[in-house]
Amino acid sequence: MASEAFEKIKRAAGTALSGDSLKARVFRGGVWLGLGSILEQASRFGRNMILTRILAPEAFGTMAIVMSATAALASFLDVGAREALIQSPKGSDETHVGATWWLCFGRSLSLYLCLFILAPVCSWFYGNPELTALLRVAGTGLLLEGVMSTRYFAASKEMKFRKVAAINHGGGIAGVATTIILSFILRDVWALVIGYVAENAARCILSYLICPFVPPLRWDKTAIRELLSFSRGVFGLAILNLIFIRTDIFVIAKMYPPAVLGVYAIAVFLVQTPTTFIVGLLGGTMMPAFTHVQDDAARMNRILLKVTATIFLLGMPALVFLFFCGRSLLTVVYGARYGGAAWPLIVASCASLLNIANAQITTMFYAKGTPQLHRRCVAMMAIAMVISIYPLVKWFGPVGGQIAGLIAIIIGYLFQIERICKLTGLNLSQYRKGFLVSGAISLSVVVVCLFARMLGNWEQPVPNILIGMFGCAIAYGLSLGVLLRGDLKVLTG
Repeated sequence: MASEAFEKIKRAAGTALSGDSLKARVFRGGVWLGLGSILEQASRFGRNMILTRILAPEAFGTMAIVMSATAALASFLDVGAREALIQSPKGSDETHVGATWWLCFGRSLSLYLCLFILAPVCSWFYGNPELTALLRVAGTGLLLEGVMSTRYFAASKEMKFRKVAAINHGGGIAGVATTIILSFILRDVWALVIGYVAENAARCILSYLICPFVPPLRWDKTAIRELLSFSRGVFGLAILNLIFIRTDIFVIAKMYPPAVLGVYAIAVFLVQTPTTFIVGLLGGTMMPAFTHVQDDAARMNRILLKVTATIFLLGMPALVFLFFCGRSLLTVVYGARYGGAAWPLIVASCASLLNIANAQITTMFYAKGTPQLHRRCVAMMAIAMVISIYPLVKWFGPVGGQIAGLIAIIIGYLFQIERICKLTGLNLSQYRKGFLVSGAISLSVVVVCLFARMLGNWEQPVPNILIGMFGCAIAYGLSLGVLLRGDLKVLTG
């Protein structure tokens, strides 16, 4: 049986890695982006393990405010230039690539000037004079992001994922290394801010080295109009996304000391950071894939069913693991003072899993040229977040911020499922099957962890984590069996 399974994996990998079919190109792209993401995430994970033992929680709380304020301003001038270029049939043309560069440069320059002027207001609101200088320095990161070679975006459209991975993840690793070095020298929040700027600087330099491009002296007006016509569908989307993603930071920062916010942010970022990169990884590969078959609804649905089933097969056992071992994991990784943030981590994990699955439907909307459908979803999530965040944080403490986020993502996810069923004729019973099978497989983790608790082998962090990992190993073994049975036909009908 083991030999037969190995042969199936070998044949499947050989088919996926060879040829010029859409499936093969997407798989190869996923491998490159996945390897880059793993390296970057491993470096970020190691960085945080080091920094939590060097820097005080207040530094992470202050950095959370800096990043949230920067993201808030950036959302007001988001024009969706990257997505417009990838979605456009003319996305590889020099005129459109040059027009995209001017759109990105104009946006980033405006952002930096606004942030420079408004930094003292944010400093006054939170009663922290240091925020003015921190925000102004962090703003240079936005400026560098805006002048990257837009041939980097075109590389995504053309499925040249090796280049995309080298630029994106290479810059991330460079930023991580800079932050670690500076933390031993500065030992405060400035190490985090300068590391963020260094990360964007590295990506900017790599984009021109790997995807050479000379910005044109003039832009093509027709190309600008075509790109902005797509942007009308995403107008306001970034603002609504920001409300959903960052409201918890703004509210908790106002209601609690920076040290409390720092512990909360580190715990939540433990799951949100890899989630962001998983969404980016899947978006980077699935957006071009869906775009290539945007007129074939049945094929789009088959891709969505397989990707979503795989997400739940891999994600649900990990979610159960965090439920039983979250406190132990935080204690071992970051230290005892971060173990108290286990519940924010667990709730954030639930929201993150649903967010990853929801993002695949969003990618289909973008590929079909209907981003306004996703905008309605995010508007609903933003409204739910604004209504529920303050009372939930007041009643339950910082974990209330993640409870509000979970409620919001459930509302948005259900709305998007209903929309995609109408848009492409997706079979809801087939879509639901992947979730149910994944849940049944994840029960193996529950059984192992509960049995260990009955024996009393869960009080120490390391043994508790090992027991949880053993349960996950059983679950993933079962998941592999499902994956090998007819290429997910057991889940997708």
